Amino acid sequence: MNWLLLIHQIPAKPSYLRAKIWRRLQQAGAVPLKQAVYALPQQEEHREILTWIAQEIVAGGGEAMLLEAQLLTGLDDDQVSELFRQTRRADYEKVLAEARQLRRNWQERQPGSAASTVEFRATLANLRKSLAAIIAIDFFPIPERNQAEIALAELENAFRQEGLAITTTAIITPELAELQGRTWVTRANVYVDRLASAWFIRRYLDPAAPFKFIKTSKYTPGPAEIRFDLPEAEFTHAGNRCTFEVLVARFAAGDPALARLAGLIHDIDLHDDAFGCPETEGVRALLDGIVATTTDDAARITSGGAIFDNLLAYFQSSKKRKP
Repeated sequence: MNWLLLIHQIPAKPSYLRAKIWRRLQQAGAVPLKQAVYALPQQEEHREILTWIAQEIVAGGGEAMLLEAQLLTGLDDDQVSELFRQTRRADYEKVLAEARQLRRNWQERQPGSAASTVEFRATLANLRKSLAAIIAIDFFPIPERNQAEIALAELENAFRQEGLAITTTAIITPELAELQGRTWVTRANVYVDRLASAWFIRRYLDPAAPFKFIKTSKYTPGPAEIRFDLPEAEFTHAGNRCTFEVLVARFAAGDPALARLAGLIHDIDLHDDAFGCPETEGVRALLDGIVATTTDDAARITSGGAIFDNLLAYFQSSKKRKP
């Protein structure tokens, strides 16, 4: 296995540079092999990230070398891979601990207390964001990832069952019960419409919904499967509406914040600027970043979910400020 190694020497001044570079390496998912020697699996995006970090070090008066290496003696590939697993395991365990604490805080709240549902929503959204960031740099997946994903899904479900609506709109339809416990099937390499649709499914229809990703557009579903964003799917494009618009219209018609989000997804997915959303290019860039970071469809859905959570919160708050 090939690795990328960044070897650097950072001067004592300016004092902030060392902390800045450490933070950048942490965000990239790099692990230290020795003091001032950091490793990442060899991938083109990792090469670009480390190149930029090396340039920052040199610009700050330090020294940096970026090497492509194979391990011959000392540490072997398995040992280095385990260093990555140990680091991500600690990250996931932190998310799990915070999710359990949030669940306890919710269960122990006093009736009529000042505990704000907005605070609970914000904390949960931050946990989702944290989890997405960890998954994006989880190069050697471990069981703790699934445990963290399940913990957050269960937490969301508990909030709903106990009266904390994740949005201002309650989704109540006769068919909702029939959608629970089903596997949702769509094409692999998920992007805009499928990312948003998967987020909607997990957030509104079934918090624990599993997904199945297929390589072909033609697929005959099993008895416990539902297709979306596929030809002849149960939920797919209808007229000039993308799949996400169809889901919103079917299950959350009348929610103005979701309507704005649906218009944004439409503009990005169909490239027709029908809604003229000013956020289009910025959100497109964020989603392109997810695609560039990982080919793991489940990880893309988790990362996209954090973006859509924040967009929805923004649309909900901004509509209140409009005259």
